[in-house]
Amino acid sequence: MIQMKKFKMPNAIVILFGIIVIMTVLTWIVPAGNFERVKNAETGITVVNAASFRLADERTPVGPFEMFLCIQKGFVESGSIIFLIFFAYFCVYTVTKTGSLHAAINVLLKKLQGRETTVIVIFMILFSLAGSTYGEWDTVYGLVPIFVGIAIAMGYDALVGLAMSGMAVGIGFASATTNPFTIGIAQAIAELPIFSGILFRLVVLATFTAIGIWWTLRYAKRVKRDPKSSYVYGVDMGVLEIDRSSLEKHPFTAKRKFTILLLFATIIFIVFATLKLGWYLDEMSAVFLFSGFIISLLWKMPPDEITDNLIFTCRDIIIGALIVGMSRSIMVVLAKGNILDTIIYGMYQPLQYMPKWLAAEGMLIFQNIMNLFIPSGSGQAAAVMPIMIPLSDLVGLNRQITILAYQFGDGYSNLFWPVGGIIIMAAISRVPIGKWYKFFTPLFGIMLLMEAAFIALAVAIGYGPF
Repeated sequence: MIQMKKFKMPNAIVILFGIIVIMTVLTWIVPAGNFERVKNAETGITVVNAASFRLADERTPVGPFEMFLCIQKGFVESGSIIFLIFFAYFCVYTVTKTGSLHAAINVLLKKLQGRETTVIVIFMILFSLAGSTYGEWDTVYGLVPIFVGIAIAMGYDALVGLAMSGMAVGIGFASATTNPFTIGIAQAIAELPIFSGILFRLVVLATFTAIGIWWTLRYAKRVKRDPKSSYVYGVDMGVLEIDRSSLEKHPFTAKRKFTILLLFATIIFIVFATLKLGWYLDEMSAVFLFSGFIISLLWKMPPDEITDNLIFTCRDIIIGALIVGMSRSIMVVLAKGNILDTIIYGMYQPLQYMPKWLAAEGMLIFQNIMNLFIPSGSGQAAAVMPIMIPLSDLVGLNRQITILAYQFGDGYSNLFWPVGGIIIMAAISRVPIGKWYKFFTPLFGIMLLMEAAFIALAVAIGYGPF
């Protein structure tokens, strides 16, 4: 009898390389084409001219050697995110080395003894609100390891820690009540009042956050009862593995309290500087590096130890950096082959012949697919909203509903597609991507159904204005 081999999910790098190869092949099949880009004088946003699409006179296919050159360029272009991951992890690891994180977790667990589920609920709500209001996303990379450690110490696993931090932020980011990076840009392009229609999105936020909490608690309770039922049972968590019995060895001294205060002050300052000073990835990286250095000096670490800590963290988190570079390489291949605009144009043409209720659901489907090609929320808004808005006007669909379809498609699939931020967070938390998909895929199916239901409701009630 022939024994069938059990399918094993490839690691994230293999998956991304496979996507790069597929996109490279597409450059030989899909005709090259372009939209004209124009800068909106009022918003300052560069968008496509929806009526300007033209096929190129010649194809620009990407050859085998050029594909590898695109990978190299992908790493160069994503350098800011790579260094953010390195330096944020260095900062957190330095705090961990001092025993301050263990001491703080020990105090937290003692105060919430027997109420561990409350910890999950509270932090998931807070992270969801952060993602939904001011667009929290990149900063959470530095927090994911902390919450993985907390979850493990509470008797759960790394998936619970990833869900209560990274997944919760992703849900909030997608629900986007006042997210300036998605709703803010999309409504500006659509010439709608900024953050209008917020009551409907508040209902969306509450619903999806509740579903995420329910799913996480359901899994967490099962792991608590039987640790062997964990999807990541037996996976080496490295420095993130915090044994609860060892927490008592780290008293919460004044020095350790000050260290934790410095860590959270770092994160709060980064959020403030991003919102008020216009800082972004480079400045965030520098702040994390500076904070890790200051904490090292506070604990009188010699230069060699500081250097060893930095080298260790870079080595420990290198897979996250590789994933970022490979993800960016997909966009480089599409740009080199000049086929991204052709894909966008081709995908949205059938919508103009559909009734408005079907066109709305079609927009949702196409936006989920488009997020594989353009994982940036703001970049996707600039690329597709100028096309979707005239289409929605043509079929008699309120622009607010069109933006809702964009918001859903861009947002929740960030937690699914291997080019989204979740694959970086999974690497940081040492969760194999196959284990994440085992945990999240059924939930993503539920989310897709809920997205479609909310779109149908929006059409039924004439969600507006406009």
